Amino acid sequence: MSAPEPSAAPQQRPITWKHALTTVPALSLEQWKALALPLKWLIAVRGAVLFMTLMSAAFGGLLAWRSGSGELFPWFLCVAGLVLAHATNNLLNDLTDSRRGIDRGNYYRNQYGVHPVEDGLLSIRQFYAYLVLTGGAALLLGLWLVTYRGGLTLPLMLAGAFFVLFYTWPLKYWGLGEPAVLAVWGPLMVGGTYYVCTGSWNPEAAWLGALYGLGPTTVLFGKHIDKRELDREKRVFTLPVILGDVGARRVTQVLLVSQYLGCIALVVLGWERWPLLLVLGALPQLGKTLRALQKTKPNEKPESYPRSLWPLWFSAYAFAHTRAFTSLFILGVLLGRWL
Repeated sequence: MSAPEPSAAPQQRPITWKHALTTVPALSLEQWKALALPLKWLIAVRGAVLFMTLMSAAFGGLLAWRSGSGELFPWFLCVAGLVLAHATNNLLNDLTDSRRGIDRGNYYRNQYGVHPVEDGLLSIRQFYAYLVLTGGAALLLGLWLVTYRGGLTLPLMLAGAFFVLFYTWPLKYWGLGEPAVLAVWGPLMVGGTYYVCTGSWNPEAAWLGALYGLGPTTVLFGKHIDKRELDREKRVFTLPVILGDVGARRVTQVLLVSQYLGCIALVVLGWERWPLLLVLGALPQLGKTLRALQKTKPNEKPESYPRSLWPLWFSAYAFAHTRAFTSLFILGVLLGRWL
């Protein structure tokens, strides 16, 4: 639902798997034609941002393993299904915004990376083929898990399908995109994966998932602040458009700090062990992100700022923080289990 590490100008060097997995590369039609089909798919679905889903599902599985009752095979299928569902959402996002005219005319989305439809890399027929195959694979995996696990699996899958289908429109247009991301990458994805692996719903897993979900939510907030004026002109009423620049930046700061306060509270209350406080190692990156959010976005790229990241600003800072925090967060939870 967001693109963290873009490339702003077409690259002449060969596009590699590393580019596809770590950036949303801009590339020419000739470069696109030279790519193997798996690389084309990975770039089309914005593979660089799928790691957030991978980490959410992995975290739910690790919590299930920590409980001593997790099963490996359903976890593997759950991870695959969730990643494919996220990929489907990214494709739907591009298609919907293109059809509604949002991504036309060098809109913000076109500035930081390739847009398969707007850049003419895929015909509508080819794009639908990507969409149907990706979404169909996610659906088949979900149905298998419903048959295997039963219980809450079907309601959880239906809830996920709702957000996949309706995030881009109307949720994002009505200021509900950011709460949707918190719900999906938090309790729904982490708690849902735990349930699929164990057959039981665990409130602790859901709460830990909510703390994790704050990270992707801050990335989305940052992205929507970055393009707030353009969204307002296009009548896309994200929360930053509704709250205004200052209000949106303050809410993002609160969400960032809340992750640390939540972890400290879990340790103080005895729900988690002290290794969870390893997240404090991400405080330097938190400081950089909070300081960036104190001021409005620069009108032009600062001289020292990486060209490959511009025009993303707040989202890039939030993404760097989320990477640092998430790694230490999961490590802290695992070390608590081993101790």
